[in-house]
Amino acid sequence: MLGDASVGKTSFTKRYCYNIFNPSERLTIGVDFHVKTIDLMGKKIKLQIWDVGGEERFRFLLPTYCLGANAAFLLYDITRPSTLDNISEWITIVRQKGGPIPIMLVGSKIDLENTQRQVPREYGIQIAEKNKMASYAEISAKENLNVEKSFNVLTELTLERTGNR
Repeated sequence: MLGDASVGKTSFTKRYCYNIFNPSERLTIGVDFHVKTIDLMGKKIKLQIWDVGGEERFRFLLPTYCLGANAAFLLYDITRPSTLDNISEWITIVRQKGGPIPIMLVGSKIDLENTQRQVPREYGIQIAEKNKMASYAEISAKENLNVEKSFNVLTELTLERTGNR
């Protein structure tokens, strides 16, 4: 789980793993780990989710946490275009340390679509295509929109890549 600070990585993770949403979620210090076992395509799959702090001061941890990763979510906030500024840096680090793993670009906070959206969906899709990302989604952890679906898509892409489908 990667992306700039306050884009919604922890909210996305906690909504998926525990079906909770905390509107005043605290800053992730370093990295948090979560585990969820799911049934997908007739298989029991244990997901280990690493929620990496997005603040610049934690960026040095990223290469280490990308080693051995099987997939990555890269989040940005649809209300803050500046959260797209570091996308190429995040992708470069993931590709250098994680190899050709599937990366899904995720636009978060679509519950603010009608009032505060500043990044059009089409632009997010273009960024994903330009950077050869595996998929694109928009989610709202607050309203639980596309959360489970996004995890399922990335898990399926990961299983395809590893030949475990």
